[in-house]
Amino acid sequence: MARLRGPGGCPWDREQTFDTIKPYTLEEAYEVVEAIDARDWDELTGELGDLLLQVLFYSEMAAEEKRFSIDDVLDRLSNKLVDRHPHVFGDVKADTPGEVLRNWQALKAEEKKKRQQEAGDNAKKEDHPESVLAGVSSAMPSLMEAYKISSRVAHVGFDWPNIEGLFEKLNEETEELRQNLADYPAPGPQPESAAGVAGARGVRISPELRSRLEDEVGDLFFVLVNIARYLSLDPESALRKTNRKFRRRFEYLEERLREQGRKPVEASLDEMESLWQESKRQEQP
Repeated sequence: MARLRGPGGCPWDREQTFDTIKPYTLEEAYEVVEAIDARDWDELTGELGDLLLQVLFYSEMAAEEKRFSIDDVLDRLSNKLVDRHPHVFGDVKADTPGEVLRNWQALKAEEKKKRQQEAGDNAKKEDHPESVLAGVSSAMPSLMEAYKISSRVAHVGFDWPNIEGLFEKLNEETEELRQNLADYPAPGPQPESAAGVAGARGVRISPELRSRLEDEVGDLFFVLVNIARYLSLDPESALRKTNRKFRRRFEYLEERLREQGRKPVEASLDEMESLWQESKRQEQP
C-alpha cells in the first residue's frame, strides 16, 4: 500500500481518500457475507483479502496524515480483545454467552467513562447519562440497526416477556395499517400491473397519508425484527435467504416460459402461479 500510494505508484490509489473508499468497504463486506452464505470457501478467501485491503488502505492514508498506523490498529485490537475477555485472560467468571455479553457491555461502558474522565468530561457525563443506544450506528442497514436497538434495550429489561406478546403486537400493528388504509382514495392500493404504467399506482395520496402509511409499515418491520431476535435469528440473513429463494423460483419460471418462446409479461397470472408452485415442488427432497 505504501508503494501504491507513494511517488511513482498507482494513479488511482494515490487519489483515493477516506470518503472515496467508503463505498468499496461496504461492497466488500457484503461480498464476504455472500460468500459465507454460499459456503464458497475459495471465494471467501479472496473476499476476506479484499476486506483486509480496506483496513490497510485506511491505515496507510492515516499514516500519511500522521494520525495512526496499521500497528496502532492492531495494538488497539489486541488490547481490546484481552480487556474485553477477562473471563479468558483474567479471573472474571462467565459461563454462558449471556454473561459474556453483559460483561462486554459493562466493560464498554467503563472504557467510555474512563475516556471521558481523561478528556475532562466526567462532570458532563454525570449531568447527562449516556443512552444505552449510544454507539448503535444509524449508517448500518435498517434491519441491522433495528436488531441492535432492540437488543440493547432488551439487555436493560425493556422487552416482551414472551413471544406471544410479539405476535399480539404484530396483529396490533397490522390492524393499525388497515385502519389507515381506510383513508386511501378509491379504488385503493393497486398492483403495478393494474396501474397501466410501471411504477404508477393510478391514484395520488396526500403526503400526510403517505407519512402515516410509512410509519405503520416501519412499525411492522420493527416487530418482525424483534421476532427474529427473540428466536436468535439474524433478520438480515433471513431476508437475504428469502430473496435468494424468490430469485431462484422466479428464474425457474422464466426459464420454463422461455422454452415456450414467451416472457413473463406474455403469461397470465394463473400460468405464472402454476410454474411458481412447480418450482417449489422441484426444491422438495
